[in-house]
Amino acid sequence: MALTKSQAASLFTSSTMAINHLGFIQCRSSRTLRRTSVSVSQSQSNLEPPKKPDGRIENFNSKSVTIDKTVIPKSQIIQRVSLPPLVSALKASTKQNVASFHFPGHNRGQAAPPSLTQLIGAAPFFHDLPELPELDNLFSPEGPILEAQKLAAKLFGSSETWFLVGGTTCGIQAAVMATCSPGDYIILPRNSHISAISAMVLSGAVPKYIIPEYDYAWDIMGGVTPLQVETALKELELEGQKAAAVFVTSPTYHGICSKLGEISKLCHSRGIPLIVDEAHGAHFGFHPKLPYSAIQQGADLAVQSTHKVLCSLTQSSMLHLSGSIVDREKICRCLQTLQSSSPSYLLLASLDAARAQLSENPEAVFDKCVDAALRVKHLIRKIPHITVLELRNFPNFPAIDPLRLTIGFWHLGLSGYKADEILFKDQGVIPELVGTQSITCAINLGTCGDHLQRLVTGIKNLSAKAISSKILNTERWAEDINQAPFAYMTMAMSPREAFFAKKKRVSIGESLGEICGELICPYPPGIPVMIPGEIITERALNYLLQLLQ
Repeated sequence: MALTKSQAASLFTSSTMAINHLGFIQCRSSRTLRRTSVSVSQSQSNLEPPKKPDGRIENFNSKSVTIDKTVIPKSQIIQRVSLPPLVSALKASTKQNVASFHFPGHNRGQAAPPSLTQLIGAAPFFHDLPELPELDNLFSPEGPILEAQKLAAKLFGSSETWFLVGGTTCGIQAAVMATCSPGDYIILPRNSHISAISAMVLSGAVPKYIIPEYDYAWDIMGGVTPLQVETALKELELEGQKAAAVFVTSPTYHGICSKLGEISKLCHSRGIPLIVDEAHGAHFGFHPKLPYSAIQQGADLAVQSTHKVLCSLTQSSMLHLSGSIVDREKICRCLQTLQSSSPSYLLLASLDAARAQLSENPEAVFDKCVDAALRVKHLIRKIPHITVLELRNFPNFPAIDPLRLTIGFWHLGLSGYKADEILFKDQGVIPELVGTQSITCAINLGTCGDHLQRLVTGIKNLSAKAISSKILNTERWAEDINQAPFAYMTMAMSPREAFFAKKKRVSIGESLGEICGELICPYPPGIPVMIPGEIITERALNYLLQLLQ
């Protein structure tokens, strides 16, 4: 959507662009929606591979890749003497011999849809229960939910932790709403996830954007530097304004970490809370080769996707609070506004179980997958004409998550999309993120040695075929873009004003110079190229069209 300068408005759309009703661009490859992807993100470490440890990865070299069948022994992951509190309560409730006249309608699996039970079995339906008295209440916990959240807070080092059934999106929205009132300024990077934009619509906060560092060779954006935050704070102060909050994404989708310790000191010296979108960093702080977590570095609020590298069910996350700057009662009210009044106990129990799984052996649970990630990166670096994202590509940042592996293919004359297609056909490899120049693989507790071997083999085969076909060093589209598509942008209205304004549809040709009325967002990674309230630029239009081509 686009709003006319007179605030009449116009909706940016085109029959050539597959944009759904939320403004997400579905980037179709020849594999027909197997992946919907786009690059505007980051990842990986420059650590040298460790010496061969006993009992981990055997014969892991460039000639013969032999990896343990599982990265983490099952004994380290699933063995417990007693069940976690919420899991235990759910199990006990399921075993009761009751006459149930409550929701959900499948009635403890009695009427579960056969097509779905054939797929996942009946057990999930047995445990799909509502907020029964013995299962506690998410909005006012006094029993097993409260106990589970306290155990999570202790493990992650927060003063309080809330379980989220609406994903990290819900947590980010609550964090911004709890710290920003209508008209307040929030400092945040322009490549923030769409949840930060929706949070501004909900809260009425006005953005003060930071443009992160951009590497056009990779078509990837970095994090936020302390200097950028300080500059934004001072610019607002010169205007007689004070930021209500500072919002930072760390790590980014590709694993690039910001100097949160320094940023938190800048914020706290002015009494301003620091909110961290730590969706991709729930595992941070649990291994010497992993970066410190946001809470460990002084963040006031950190939101983590527990389902990404840790092992809870998709859509389950945690919101962590530290310090006394943020009103915890306001967070509770915001979460009650945003979260479902009928939360899934399967999601809640999975958060409790993931916490228990990690707390069994927090010092060693990541040993194998960190070691495997470093060794795989070492092998891939040796493959001709293949590039691995390193910390030196973003020298202004302290670390890249070693469990993120971003691989570039432009020296082979291949885009990330084409490489993704070839790897899938050759070895069945499915990366987490596909971009214009690269793919990004997420390595986690469940990564199998066989899968790592297939990744390395697939890239070696891809390189050999490209070299034999003599398609090296072909021109790549990103060479025409030496800055992010939104490096130069003008905000004519706040996201909230633009969201609620009247709009009209226009063609791409007519949209240039108009005010964008909706999010235009390649997904993944979920970073908007156009945000409601911004003037539509030629650079942004060209970027989107090139992605779709």
